[in-house]
Amino acid sequence: MFEAVEKRRSIRKFKPEQIPDKDLKKILEAGRLAPSGGNRQPWSFIVVRKPETKKALATAANLQQFIADADTVLIALGDPALSKNLHKQDPMIAIEHIVLASTALGYGTCWIGAFNESEVKEIAKVPENMTVIALLPIGVPDESPPPRPRRAFKEVFFKESYVKPLEI
Repeated sequence: MFEAVEKRRSIRKFKPEQIPDKDLKKILEAGRLAPSGGNRQPWSFIVVRKPETKKALATAANLQQFIADADTVLIALGDPALSKNLHKQDPMIAIEHIVLASTALGYGTCWIGAFNESEVKEIAKVPENMTVIALLPIGVPDESPPPRPRRAFKEVFFKESYVKPLEI
């Protein structure tokens, strides 16, 4: 698990290879098993593999055309009827499980939060009451970006209050 956390990168270039169904099922299962507030599981995912639909989603995502090059694009949805307060946060936990499972199996992902929600809903026939949380292209990476800079540990973690950095 720690190896997957360290190796995870945002991948924006994919090889034209398919993810075997057995791997895709493992990846999706990781999301299904994610925790949620009150175990409400206010998420659904649309698995998109048709090239024309992926192209339409890429266009709806501010013309981020690399999205269409991934083998699979997940549309992550939140259901406010299942969790009024956590219908956005809980699916994000599930998405991160999917991201880490994908990385552990050697696939690349890129969390997409910039998109036109109404266009995505129209493309994928998403009910009006659902919220589109993110798009997640998943595929065989065709790049190996270096790690991006991260803030120092002492800038992120604090002991007992915000005024004293945690030192471990």
